[in-house]
Amino acid sequence: MRNLTLVLAIVFSLGLNFSCQGQSSVEKQDTDYSYQSPSSGGIGKVYMGREIAGIMDFRGKDWLERQSRSQEENTDLAIENFPVTPSSVVADIGAGSGFYTFRVAPKVPNGKIYAVEIQEDAILFLEERSKELGYDYVVPTKGGEKSPNLPENSIDLAFMVDVYHELEYPVEMLAAIKKSLKPDGKLLLIEYRGEDPEVQIRPHHKMTVVQIEKELSANGFKLVQNGQFMNIQHFLVFEKAD
Repeated sequence: MRNLTLVLAIVFSLGLNFSCQGQSSVEKQDTDYSYQSPSSGGIGKVYMGREIAGIMDFRGKDWLERQSRSQEENTDLAIENFPVTPSSVVADIGAGSGFYTFRVAPKVPNGKIYAVEIQEDAILFLEERSKELGYDYVVPTKGGEKSPNLPENSIDLAFMVDVYHELEYPVEMLAAIKKSLKPDGKLLLIEYRGEDPEVQIRPHHKMTVVQIEKELSANGFKLVQNGQFMNIQHFLVFEKAD
């Protein structure tokens, strides 16, 4: 855990790209959000009492692909518990280097995976990696700040791994994700446990179940699985509430 903490400190001190700069007066009138002076690791934009974290720049991809990640985070067990079938259509929102994308791919050989990223260099990396691995059903997709740009009523499982806390527009993004889900589609959030002080991740990059459920329920989702089997993260599955 000490090594993980050191790497995280380096990554987040050098690689953060604060995407909430120069907020317009129109945005500041939006009742969904409030604004404050940015704290360390935050962007100064607040949703339901939580300051949104800055986005990790793709230059930190080596940390995403570190050899110790599977053991530290128990990622293999997480993927074993993904609610998918061989024909599922899946969306990895905030796919980064595709660490999860390309490990989930063998579970859906007759389906499709949208690897959604907002950073252009990440999209190029995902395209090259998909070709190298021969996964023609992995579809790198350029997302936006307010939408993952997915087809409506098409997704069986959308998931975000340590991403939700960085969404600059969580209300708009959740609405767009909800539209993309099939009637029985699910949304999975994996987030570092904010309740546990032993999880040595910067505070803005951790979340509690209480905070996550508060935000998701306000946007039309209900918690259907609270999996506490990972080493340092929550495994939370949501469905549409209506």
